[in-house]
Amino acid sequence: MASQKTSNGFEGLLPCCFLWVKAMSGKLPAMAVELATATKRLARDDPRRVVHSLKVGLAITLVSLFYYFRPLYDGFGASTMWALISVIVVFEFSVGGTLGRGLNRVMATLAAGALGFGAHYLANLVGEKGRPIVLGFFVFIPAAISTFIRFFPKMKARYDYGMLIFILTFCMVSVSGYRDDEIVKLARDRVLTILIGCSFTLFVCIFVRPVWAGSDLHHLVATNIDSLATFLQGFGDQYFGLLGQGQASHGDIQMYRLILNSKSNEESLTNLARWEPRHWKFRYRHPWRQYLEIGNLNRDCAYRLEVLNGYLKTNLIQIPLSQIQDQFQDECLKICSESGRSLRELSLAMKKMDPPLTVKPHMERAKVAADNLKSHLEEWRFEDSNAIEVVRVASLVSLLIDSIWCVEKIGDSVQKLASAGGFKAVEGQSCVVVAPEDQLQDLAKDHGAILLAHHVITIDEQECTPC
Repeated sequence: MASQKTSNGFEGLLPCCFLWVKAMSGKLPAMAVELATATKRLARDDPRRVVHSLKVGLAITLVSLFYYFRPLYDGFGASTMWALISVIVVFEFSVGGTLGRGLNRVMATLAAGALGFGAHYLANLVGEKGRPIVLGFFVFIPAAISTFIRFFPKMKARYDYGMLIFILTFCMVSVSGYRDDEIVKLARDRVLTILIGCSFTLFVCIFVRPVWAGSDLHHLVATNIDSLATFLQGFGDQYFGLLGQGQASHGDIQMYRLILNSKSNEESLTNLARWEPRHWKFRYRHPWRQYLEIGNLNRDCAYRLEVLNGYLKTNLIQIPLSQIQDQFQDECLKICSESGRSLRELSLAMKKMDPPLTVKPHMERAKVAADNLKSHLEEWRFEDSNAIEVVRVASLVSLLIDSIWCVEKIGDSVQKLASAGGFKAVEGQSCVVVAPEDQLQDLAKDHGAILLAHHVITIDEQECTPC
């Protein structure tokens, strides 16, 4: 009876398996097309990913020669495997990541090897009976201290991998030395093979199509500023229904939302960039942490733009413009336009690594427009207007004026970066100094809208210092 049930169960399983295989075979072409599409999209989004994969394969192949050639293998024996392991665990996408992990691994191995040899030597002094106790004590103390140090934020950000390798290497050297008398050879071979693996990795990573984390961070922050500029320049036209040919679409101005979630990426790139040597225009000890300050200011501005975007969505539904909105349209458009131009100039200056010399005129015109807008608000009579519309317009005006302050803070931070980073002006660029704000305001009272349409500048009488 049991045999019959087993046979029936087996016979019932076969049709299920056949149906499953048949269903899967029907899905295979679609799955293959989906996989090919995803692979193509992944490579097209960042072609450096393909290059990185080839670089890792090249580094592993070069190090594996130590196994293929007998003279090289006889020099290190089975310890040669540590060179291959080092390539696999050290090779990162960027030069900064590879250098950071490589130096962490090498320094941790050297320190742990020396301490492990010292622990082994001290344990031999107490005799055979006390030797396990001393070794156990020396294993416990460094492992506990190193693990606790990993909880410090700064240590975790830059040296977490090194502390982990330190614990691993120290335990392997000190514990294995209890049964193996050739502890010196063990530590020497491990250190040398790790150095060989890291050397090949760094050579391939730096000299074969390198990817610099510092350049990625620089480009990311500059692009984020440009996204803020795109929103501000497109907001006024879309809000007041003035879209024309060549204007940014509603989808384009939403790119600023990527800034809201860019903090972790900026912090990661900053930590990696601090490991990198001098490259392109980035000097030694480049002020990488200044990018975090700019990034934080970008997010503060993006949060305010998110509120403005809510007004934009509301206005897209309510097409007719109220009488109150018409009263302040010109000033609002001027604030959006000039603030956006300021951010655009800041982004362009960062990408070229030039001092932002052309930003202040746009900021001054935006401030004059804001002062005119405040004057209109004080003079306007709201008795005959809808209270909801009054609150809505007043909030909009307040946010636009507040955005000028955000843009100015970003400009000051970029200027600080340019000074600390040694950004140099293009040869032949004239030294132009904008008139002080109080002079601009006086001129605004006398000339009104004329000031809003022209630059008011003074040429510095002193000779420009050479860059």
